Amino acid sequence: MILLTMVLTKYALLHSFEYNFISLNRFILLAISIIFTTAAGYVINDIFDIETDLINKPQKTYISKIISLKNGRILYFILTVFAGVIAFSFSIKPIHYVLFFGTPILLFLYSKYFKRTLFVGNLIVSILVPLPIYMVYLIDFIPFKTNVSTFDNPIYYATYFYLVFAFLTTLIREIIKDIEDVNGDLKINAKTLPIVFGRKRTKNVAFFFTVILLIFLILIIRNITYAVIPLIYSLLFLLLPLLYFVCKLWFAKGKKDYSKLSGFMKIIMFFGILSMLLFRII
Repeated sequence: MILLTMVLTKYALLHSFEYNFISLNRFILLAISIIFTTAAGYVINDIFDIETDLINKPQKTYISKIISLKNGRILYFILTVFAGVIAFSFSIKPIHYVLFFGTPILLFLYSKYFKRTLFVGNLIVSILVPLPIYMVYLIDFIPFKTNVSTFDNPIYYATYFYLVFAFLTTLIREIIKDIEDVNGDLKINAKTLPIVFGRKRTKNVAFFFTVILLIFLILIIRNITYAVIPLIYSLLFLLLPLLYFVCKLWFAKGKKDYSKLSGFMKIIMFFGILSMLLFRII
Protein backbone atom coordinates (compact mmCIF):
# COMPACT_ATOMS: atom_id res chain seq x y z
CA MET A 1 0.00 0.00 0.00
CA ILE A 2 2.84 2.41 0.88
CA LEU A 3 4.75 1.66 -2.32
CA LEU A 4 1.58 2.04 -4.39
CA THR A 5 0.87 5.38 -2.69
CA MET A 6 4.37 6.65 -3.43
CA VAL A 7 4.32 5.50 -7.07
CA LEU A 8 0.91 7.10 -7.66
CA THR A 9 2.00 10.30 -5.91
CA LYS A 10 5.03 10.61 -8.18
CA TYR A 11 3.85 9.30 -11.55
CA ALA A 12 0.10 9.99 -11.43
CA LEU A 13 -0.27 13.08 -9.25
CA LEU A 14 2.97 15.08 -9.45
CA HIS A 15 3.98 14.15 -12.99
CA SER A 16 0.61 15.28 -14.34
CA PHE A 17 1.93 18.83 -13.83
CA GLU A 18 4.76 20.37 -15.84
CA TYR A 19 7.67 20.65 -13.44
CA ASN A 20 11.14 19.18 -12.95
CA PHE A 21 11.40 15.96 -10.95
CA ILE A 22 14.10 13.79 -9.43
CA SER A 23 15.58 10.77 -11.21
CA LEU A 24 14.16 7.26 -10.96
CA ASN A 25 17.22 6.07 -9.02
CA ARG A 26 16.74 8.68 -6.32
CA PHE A 27 13.04 7.87 -6.10
CA ILE A 28 13.86 4.16 -5.64
CA LEU A 29 16.19 5.04 -2.75
CA LEU A 30 13.46 7.21 -1.25
CA ALA A 31 10.93 4.37 -1.55
CA ILE A 32 13.29 1.79 -0.01
CA SER A 33 14.10 4.08 2.91
CA ILE A 34 10.43 4.72 3.67
CA ILE A 35 9.50 1.03 3.31
CA PHE A 36 12.32 -0.02 5.67
CA THR A 37 11.30 2.65 8.19
CA THR A 38 7.68 1.49 8.03
CA ALA A 39 8.67 -2.16 8.42
CA ALA A 40 10.82 -1.26 11.43
CA GLY A 41 7.81 0.57 12.88
CA TYR A 42 5.63 -2.53 12.53
CA VAL A 43 8.28 -4.71 14.15
CA ILE A 44 8.84 -2.46 17.20
CA ASN A 45 5.08 -2.02 17.57
CA ASP A 46 4.60 -5.80 17.60
CA ILE A 47 7.41 -6.16 20.16
CA PHE A 48 5.73 -3.79 22.60
CA ASP A 49 2.25 -5.16 21.82
CA ILE A 50 2.84 -8.88 22.39
CA GLU A 51 0.51 -9.01 25.39
CA THR A 52 -2.37 -7.09 23.83
CA ASP A 53 -2.04 -8.78 20.42
CA LEU A 54 -2.45 -12.21 22.04
CA ILE A 55 -5.88 -11.01 23.22
CA ASN A 56 -7.05 -8.74 20.38
CA LYS A 57 -5.65 -10.60 17.35
CA PRO A 58 -3.97 -13.89 18.35
CA GLN A 59 -4.04 -15.13 14.74
CA LYS A 60 -1.93 -12.15 13.64
CA THR A 61 0.70 -12.28 16.38
CA TYR A 62 4.14 -12.92 14.89
CA ILE A 63 6.66 -11.80 17.53
CA SER A 64 7.24 -14.64 20.04
CA LYS A 65 5.24 -17.06 17.88
CA ILE A 66 7.03 -17.02 14.51
CA ILE A 67 9.95 -14.70 15.31
CA SER A 68 11.64 -14.72 18.72
CA LEU A 69 11.74 -11.52 20.73
CA LYS A 70 15.54 -11.36 20.36
CA ASN A 71 15.43 -11.79 16.57
CA GLY A 72 12.64 -9.24 16.40
CA ARG A 73 14.85 -6.65 18.09
CA ILE A 74 17.75 -7.47 15.76
CA LEU A 75 15.45 -7.13 12.74
CA TYR A 76 14.19 -3.77 14.01
CA PHE A 77 17.76 -2.52 14.46
CA ILE A 78 18.84 -3.66 10.97
CA LEU A 79 15.82 -2.12 9.24
CA THR A 80 16.22 1.18 11.09
CA VAL A 81 19.96 1.46 10.35
CA PHE A 82 19.54 0.57 6.67
CA ALA A 83 16.70 3.09 6.31
CA GLY A 84 18.84 5.80 7.91
CA VAL A 85 21.89 5.09 5.76
CA ILE A 86 19.84 5.15 2.56
CA ALA A 87 18.05 8.36 3.58
CA PHE A 88 21.38 10.02 4.40
CA SER A 89 22.65 9.26 0.87
CA PHE A 90 20.13 11.57 -0.82
CA SER A 91 18.99 14.00 1.88
CA ILE A 92 20.01 17.60 1.18
CA LYS A 93 17.89 20.05 3.19
CA PRO A 94 17.57 20.14 7.00
CA ILE A 95 13.86 19.21 6.72
CA HIS A 96 14.89 15.97 4.98
CA TYR A 97 17.06 14.94 7.94
CA VAL A 98 14.37 15.94 10.43
CA LEU A 99 11.74 13.79 8.70
CA PHE A 100 13.88 10.75 7.90
CA PHE A 101 15.65 10.55 11.26
CA GLY A 102 12.81 11.90 13.38
CA THR A 103 10.22 9.42 12.08
CA PRO A 104 11.94 6.27 13.49
CA ILE A 105 12.29 7.99 16.86
CA LEU A 106 8.61 8.97 16.83
CA LEU A 107 7.62 5.41 15.83
CA PHE A 108 9.60 4.02 18.76
CA LEU A 109 8.12 6.50 21.23
CA TYR A 110 4.64 5.80 19.86
CA SER A 111 5.01 2.05 20.32
CA LYS A 112 6.50 2.32 23.82
CA TYR A 113 4.56 5.23 25.32
CA PHE A 114 2.11 7.22 23.22
CA LYS A 115 0.01 4.36 21.86
CA ARG A 116 -1.54 3.90 25.30
CA THR A 117 -1.99 7.64 25.89
CA LEU A 118 -5.34 9.33 25.42
CA PHE A 119 -5.76 10.40 21.77
CA VAL A 120 -2.04 11.22 21.36
CA GLY A 121 -1.32 7.85 19.76
CA ASN A 122 -4.21 8.29 17.33
CA LEU A 123 -2.87 11.68 16.24
CA ILE A 124 0.68 10.40 15.77
CA VAL A 125 -0.41 7.56 13.48
CA SER A 126 -2.70 9.92 11.57
CA ILE A 127 0.26 12.22 10.93
CA LEU A 128 2.70 9.44 10.02
CA VAL A 129 0.46 7.64 7.50
CA PRO A 130 0.25 10.62 5.06
CA LEU A 131 3.98 11.27 5.49
CA PRO A 132 5.10 9.20 2.43
CA ILE A 133 2.93 11.44 0.21
CA TYR A 134 4.52 14.55 1.69
CA MET A 135 8.04 13.12 1.44
CA VAL A 136 7.61 12.30 -2.25
CA TYR A 137 6.29 15.84 -2.82
CA LEU A 138 9.11 17.38 -0.77
CA ILE A 139 11.93 15.38 -2.37
CA ASP A 140 10.56 14.90 -5.88
CA PHE A 141 9.08 18.28 -6.76
CA ILE A 142 11.62 20.77 -8.11
CA PRO A 143 10.18 24.09 -9.44
CA PHE A 144 11.48 25.42 -12.76
CA LYS A 145 12.14 28.73 -10.99
CA THR A 146 13.78 28.70 -7.60
CA ASN A 147 11.86 31.81 -6.50
CA VAL A 148 8.42 30.39 -7.29
CA SER A 149 5.97 30.66 -4.39
CA THR A 150 4.72 27.41 -2.88
CA PHE A 151 1.17 28.75 -2.92
CA ASP A 152 1.38 29.65 -6.60
CA ASN A 153 1.67 26.09 -7.90
CA PRO A 154 -1.29 23.70 -8.24
CA ILE A 155 0.80 20.76 -7.03
CA TYR A 156 0.69 22.25 -3.55
CA TYR A 157 -3.13 22.16 -3.37
CA ALA A 158 -3.43 18.73 -4.99
CA THR A 159 -0.89 17.26 -2.57
CA TYR A 160 -2.46 18.78 0.50
CA PHE A 161 -5.87 17.43 -0.48
CA TYR A 162 -4.46 13.91 -0.22
CA LEU A 163 -2.61 14.73 2.99
CA VAL A 164 -5.85 15.88 4.64
CA PHE A 165 -7.78 12.92 3.22
CA ALA A 166 -5.18 10.43 4.49
CA PHE A 167 -5.04 12.14 7.89
CA LEU A 168 -8.81 12.09 8.46
CA THR A 169 -9.40 8.54 7.18
CA THR A 170 -6.52 7.24 9.31
CA LEU A 171 -7.72 9.10 12.41
CA ILE A 172 -11.24 7.68 12.03
CA ARG A 173 -9.87 4.17 11.51
CA GLU A 174 -7.54 4.43 14.52
CA ILE A 175 -10.40 5.51 16.80
CA ILE A 176 -12.54 2.61 15.56
CA LYS A 177 -9.66 0.17 16.10
CA ASP A 178 -9.39 1.40 19.68
CA ILE A 179 -13.06 0.53 20.21
CA GLU A 180 -12.47 -2.86 18.59
CA ASP A 181 -9.39 -3.59 20.75
CA VAL A 182 -10.71 -2.27 24.06
CA ASN A 183 -10.53 -5.67 25.81
CA GLY A 184 -6.82 -6.13 25.18
CA ASP A 185 -6.05 -2.49 26.05
CA LEU A 186 -7.82 -2.89 29.40
CA LYS A 187 -5.39 -5.67 30.31
CA ILE A 188 -2.40 -3.31 30.06
CA ASN A 189 -4.14 -0.31 31.69
CA ALA A 190 -4.05 1.76 28.50
CA LYS A 191 -5.79 5.14 28.48
CA THR A 192 -7.42 5.03 25.05
CA LEU A 193 -10.59 6.95 24.20
CA PRO A 194 -13.07 4.06 24.71
CA ILE A 195 -11.48 3.16 28.06
CA VAL A 196 -11.56 6.72 29.39
CA PHE A 197 -14.86 7.92 27.88
CA GLY A 198 -16.66 4.70 27.00
CA ARG A 199 -17.43 3.05 23.66
CA LYS A 200 -20.58 5.06 22.90
CA ARG A 201 -18.92 8.46 23.36
CA THR A 202 -15.87 7.31 21.40
CA LYS A 203 -18.15 6.20 18.58
CA ASN A 204 -19.57 9.73 18.56
CA VAL A 205 -16.02 11.11 18.23
CA ALA A 206 -15.43 8.83 15.23
CA PHE A 207 -18.78 9.92 13.82
CA PHE A 208 -17.81 13.59 14.25
CA PHE A 209 -14.57 13.20 12.28
CA THR A 210 -16.40 11.17 9.63
CA VAL A 211 -18.84 14.04 9.13
CA ILE A 212 -15.86 16.42 8.77
CA LEU A 213 -14.39 14.10 6.12
CA LEU A 214 -17.76 13.97 4.39
CA ILE A 215 -18.01 17.78 4.28
CA PHE A 216 -14.41 18.00 3.06
CA LEU A 217 -15.15 15.62 0.17
CA ILE A 218 -18.35 17.44 -0.77
CA LEU A 219 -16.44 20.75 -0.96
CA ILE A 220 -13.80 19.15 -3.19
CA ILE A 221 -16.41 17.50 -5.42
CA ARG A 222 -18.15 20.87 -5.88
CA ASN A 223 -14.93 22.18 -7.42
CA ILE A 224 -14.59 19.36 -9.96
CA THR A 225 -18.09 19.40 -11.45
CA TYR A 226 -16.53 20.45 -14.78
CA ALA A 227 -14.64 17.13 -15.02
CA VAL A 228 -17.14 14.33 -15.68
CA ILE A 229 -14.97 11.26 -15.04
CA PRO A 230 -13.42 12.51 -11.75
CA LEU A 231 -16.87 13.64 -10.63
CA ILE A 232 -18.44 10.22 -11.29
CA TYR A 233 -15.48 8.44 -9.67
CA SER A 234 -15.68 10.64 -6.55
CA LEU A 235 -19.41 10.06 -6.19
CA LEU A 236 -19.32 6.29 -6.74
CA PHE A 237 -16.09 5.31 -4.99
CA LEU A 238 -15.70 7.94 -2.28
CA LEU A 239 -18.86 9.83 -1.37
CA LEU A 240 -21.38 6.96 -1.54
CA PRO A 241 -19.12 4.48 0.32
CA LEU A 242 -18.50 7.12 2.99
CA LEU A 243 -22.26 7.68 3.40
CA TYR A 244 -22.67 3.91 3.78
CA PHE A 245 -19.85 3.95 6.35
CA VAL A 246 -21.60 6.71 8.33
CA CYS A 247 -24.81 4.66 8.48
CA LYS A 248 -22.99 1.50 9.58
CA LEU A 249 -21.05 3.45 12.21
CA TRP A 250 -24.22 4.93 13.65
CA PHE A 251 -25.69 1.44 14.27
CA ALA A 252 -22.41 -0.31 15.21
CA LYS A 253 -22.43 -2.12 18.55
CA GLY A 254 -20.12 -5.12 18.88
CA LYS A 255 -16.47 -5.91 18.11
CA LYS A 256 -17.47 -7.57 14.83
CA ASP A 257 -19.20 -4.38 13.62
CA TYR A 258 -16.15 -2.24 14.36
CA SER A 259 -13.84 -4.76 12.73
CA LYS A 260 -15.88 -4.52 9.51
CA LEU A 261 -15.90 -0.72 9.72
CA SER A 262 -12.12 -0.66 10.09
CA GLY A 263 -11.74 -2.82 6.99
CA PHE A 264 -14.25 -0.75 5.04
CA MET A 265 -12.44 2.50 5.88
CA LYS A 266 -9.28 0.91 4.52
CA ILE A 267 -11.11 0.32 1.22
CA ILE A 268 -12.19 3.98 1.12
CA MET A 269 -8.57 4.99 1.74
CA PHE A 270 -7.46 2.76 -1.14
CA PHE A 271 -9.94 4.29 -3.61
CA GLY A 272 -8.99 7.74 -2.40
CA ILE A 273 -5.31 7.16 -3.16
CA LEU A 274 -6.22 5.44 -6.45
CA SER A 275 -8.00 8.62 -7.53
CA MET A 276 -4.55 10.14 -8.20
CA LEU A 277 -4.75 8.37 -11.56
CA LEU A 278 -7.52 10.78 -12.51
CA PHE A 279 -4.99 13.61 -12.73
CA ARG A 280 -3.70 11.94 -15.87
CA ILE A 281 -7.01 12.51 -17.66
CA ILE A 282 -8.05 15.99 -16.48
